[in-house]
Amino acid sequence: QVQLVESGGGLVQAGGSLRLSCAASRSIFSIYTMAWHRQAPGEQRELVAGLTSRGMPNYADSVKGRFSISRDSAKNTVYLQMNSLKPEDTAVYYCAAGVTTAWGTTRYNYWGQGTQVTVSS
Repeated sequence: QVQLVESGGGLVQAGGSLRLSCAASRSIFSIYTMAWHRQAPGEQRELVAGLTSRGMPNYADSVKGRFSISRDSAKNTVYLQMNSLKPEDTAVYYCAAGVTTAWGTTRYNYWGQGTQVTVSS
């Protein structure tokens, strides 16, 4: 079992920045793809950014150039640096861990409880 605990959400004005953190209960980065998803009210959950076990990042088109995913293996923590925030970035952000297959698909087995990000205009 893996526990994921997010932190760092909050209220920020448009154009501002936030950094989200996700602490894993044990060392998993060498095995799992780590990712941040978000879910806005009335919307489906969507992938925002992912980081494979080999350290390859990928981003949703809507956040490319603004968000950056990284990890600190010594701290078992993955981060999401969010810059130039927009009101449409408002959502609950979830950290997830999963295994990526050889075909490139990822099944996320573990999820955090989520952290609210609110961007005011």
